[in-house]
Amino acid sequence: MSTLSVTNVSKEFPTRGEPLQVLRDVSLELKAGENLAILGPSGCGKSTLLHLLGTLDAPTSGTIELAGQDPFQLEESQLARFRNEKIGFIFQEHHLLPQLSVLENVLIPAMATGSPSEELVQRAHDLIGRVGLESRIGHRPAELSGGERERAAVARSLLRRPLLLLADEPTGNLDRTNAQHVTQLLLEIQQQEQTMLIVVTHNNDLANQLQKQTTLDNGQLS
Repeated sequence: MSTLSVTNVSKEFPTRGEPLQVLRDVSLELKAGENLAILGPSGCGKSTLLHLLGTLDAPTSGTIELAGQDPFQLEESQLARFRNEKIGFIFQEHHLLPQLSVLENVLIPAMATGSPSEELVQRAHDLIGRVGLESRIGHRPAELSGGERERAAVARSLLRRPLLLLADEPTGNLDRTNAQHVTQLLLEIQQQEQTMLIVVTHNNDLANQLQKQTTLDNGQLS
């Protein structure tokens, strides 16, 4: 069973004086099929923690292991491949490329290693159907509503069957109705896929729909 294990992780950033400590001895565990909401005010270190979990930045101390592997022991090219294959990202801004169709945007994670296989193209079609965008598959982002763009981002994040899905305020730019729809869709597919999901948010309504909650304050989880 795939697991995420974070042990005594701290993160400091250099300054002209004393280093700025953003995270202090953060530890958490997550198993396949589980989801977790991390709450906290702006500036508390939520985005920094998400960057560490997504291997976009390395901790100053402590360890992060995904499926028993410490990705920060890998060479840069291996780390990039690990990230692309094992971790999916959903951001508050959908980051869809404006010149590409929904299908092409969903296939972007597969293009990092060349042309997508027939299997991944079929997987993209399947995910687009599951998020309710079959009729919009050839449309570009400008032709979609905010909720549709976020649903396309959900499909893209799941293309490579990631072990871990990281979502940073995934409904932050949506109205209440669309936010609820996207949340339900995300949790439904996450359970079907049995991936691990961590959602960073300051929205209690969103957090209350997840299995687990924790709060990040002053660089520490409580």
